[in-house]
Amino acid sequence: MIFEDLPTTPTSEELLDKAFSRAARAGRAKSGVEAQESMLQTASNVLSDNLENVVTAWPDFDDVDPFYRELADAVVGVDEARTHLSEVTWASRKTKSLGREYIGRLPRDDPDLARKLRKQAFARMGSVMDEVEDDLQFLNEARDELKTFPDIRPDEPAIVVAGYPNVGKSSFVNDVTNARNEIAQYPFTTKAVRVGHVERDHIRYQLVDTPGLLDRPADERNAIEEQAVSALTHLADAVLFMVDASATCGYPLEDQLALGEDVRATFVDTDDGESDEDDVGFLTVCNKSDLSTDVEADAYMSVETGEGVEDALGAAIDATGYELELPTRD
Repeated sequence: MIFEDLPTTPTSEELLDKAFSRAARAGRAKSGVEAQESMLQTASNVLSDNLENVVTAWPDFDDVDPFYRELADAVVGVDEARTHLSEVTWASRKTKSLGREYIGRLPRDDPDLARKLRKQAFARMGSVMDEVEDDLQFLNEARDELKTFPDIRPDEPAIVVAGYPNVGKSSFVNDVTNARNEIAQYPFTTKAVRVGHVERDHIRYQLVDTPGLLDRPADERNAIEEQAVSALTHLADAVLFMVDASATCGYPLEDQLALGEDVRATFVDTDDGESDEDDVGFLTVCNKSDLSTDVEADAYMSVETGEGVEDALGAAIDATGYELELPTRD
């Protein structure tokens, strides 16, 4: 996952302590003006290099898959993150230039003046670090949030499982993936997002269960949830929309079907209301078929009894239209 390896971002105080302690050790190894020069060079390098490492650890958002970019935008704000990274880049360059400036001003034969100039440079470096204290804090908090994303792989076919609560979405994902799924907590919802995997014909399919995002109409979602749904549109190869015709889930069938049309409009239909060849597959599956099948659906199953589950999964896999690309000889 693109954000998984982001390192912890140090605070301004931690970087200053590191820089000045190393500078002190470097100064003890020498004497006079040479000691002050060594301290300046060390502190400048430590601050500049560590700040640069903070920035380079982050991926270029222009190169991030649209799915993860939109999720990152929903959670931390891509433009805001770029602004804070830009400030840290400025601080890296500024601490480097301050080192060069003061090393160039050191007298060759006046250790006391050299010590005074070194202290002045350290004070200015400290001021630079104070200016980016909030930027570093933002980046560390953003890193903590982005690392919570589940490992969803945009290069693998994905089936988004949608429907009202209690229709059997999670039970279905757990059943067909033998409960070997990842469960991750998104920062924008108190509910978990489940990702299960199933393999067919040497292809691994992802089943994405998204409670809290697709279990109610669009006009009831907040802005962040809407953006997360938008991110899922970049990922989905097919949508398995589950209904409970018996309504034992607690929601009338007509409300479930209305939500299905809303989800279809989000993932499948174009702006003019028509589908085209580039759109994702959409499959309506009636669960709890042992209780009722009184609804028009593409497949019928009962996770409780196991009847029709494999057929429904197979239909969802077919709906992705995914074909393994094999190498060819020129």
